Amino acid sequence: MNTPCLFGLNRTNRDFTQRETWGKNQFNSSFPAALCCYLASKNLPGNYLAIENGKLIQSFIPIQNVFGIRADDKDAYFAFESQHTPFQKFVVGSLPRTDLVVQKESTGECLAGLDVKLTALPDNTTCDLDENLYGSEIVIRPDTIVYLACSMAMSLSSALGDHVPSIAITDWSDARQVSEKIDAIVCAIKLISVALQKQQKAFLLQPIWKTNGKSPELSENCLDVFVWSNAGFGYFISSIANQNPDSANITRQTRTAIWLYKMLSDIKDNNKFNHERIIDELSFNTKNDKAFASSGNITNPYMSCPRLIKPIIRRSEIKNIILGGGQNLLSPERRFDAILFNSPHLFI
Repeated sequence: MNTPCLFGLNRTNRDFTQRETWGKNQFNSSFPAALCCYLASKNLPGNYLAIENGKLIQSFIPIQNVFGIRADDKDAYFAFESQHTPFQKFVVGSLPRTDLVVQKESTGECLAGLDVKLTALPDNTTCDLDENLYGSEIVIRPDTIVYLACSMAMSLSSALGDHVPSIAITDWSDARQVSEKIDAIVCAIKLISVALQKQQKAFLLQPIWKTNGKSPELSENCLDVFVWSNAGFGYFISSIANQNPDSANITRQTRTAIWLYKMLSDIKDNNKFNHERIIDELSFNTKNDKAFASSGNITNPYMSCPRLIKPIIRRSEIKNIILGGGQNLLSPERRFDAILFNSPHLFI
């Protein structure tokens, strides 16, 4: 009898023979890791969103460089919902968990801490556009920004102080004071990101699954992996933040840039930062349930490339990634609007 499993995830803290392991929250990080292993087995790189020549560009990155170890190495261990412990030194209190930590099984050494965002292509802002304008919405949690600050600080190491300018603000919780310096804050994030160019590392894993427009049917070429470097994602945040000091309010994107700068500034001054205090006190009257969301019409210009239009993995290959009847353990959400959309006979 076949045992349910996912390609390449032989050494992991998840038991794929258990139904609960195939629930939405776990599958959405497990499947992307398996997809990366599958790409590596075919010697295919991921799409890389990183800084080159001072700009955010799309290139390629071997999966080995994403994981910090060959995907098929017998010492590669995939720890989901775990702490990337090298970052603990930067935070006051407990370090949040991240979606995937790749370790050496023999030593427990952390090789990579990756945030994972499995995203649909197209989203509702781009599904009616031409195929080359399709984009995926990405929703970012506050914990992701904690990890981004740690990752950037780790990459810059002792040079951090040379690239984080001092911005004098008496009360960081005062939106008016912060707004007056918002241009300097956002520019600082962009300059720090560019300074990371030679030390940048894979940070955020964003696989895409593509459907035929609004329909629930997968496209013939339907799966691919995009990887944001820490520098690339910092640059992206600085690009979508509002730098206007006269803006009526601080948007989530702008607030995220503020959080990131404050975290890096505190590391520069105190060697660590209190992430809970920064996120709670610098809320600017907006809920902290998420850092920000960017819709497909925002992400498309950054991710646009031939493999966004025609993902490299075909739907016929999914059976090579989900193995042993694992698909029978999936527990999809039952959405009323999806049922109505896929039941046109109800309206005849």
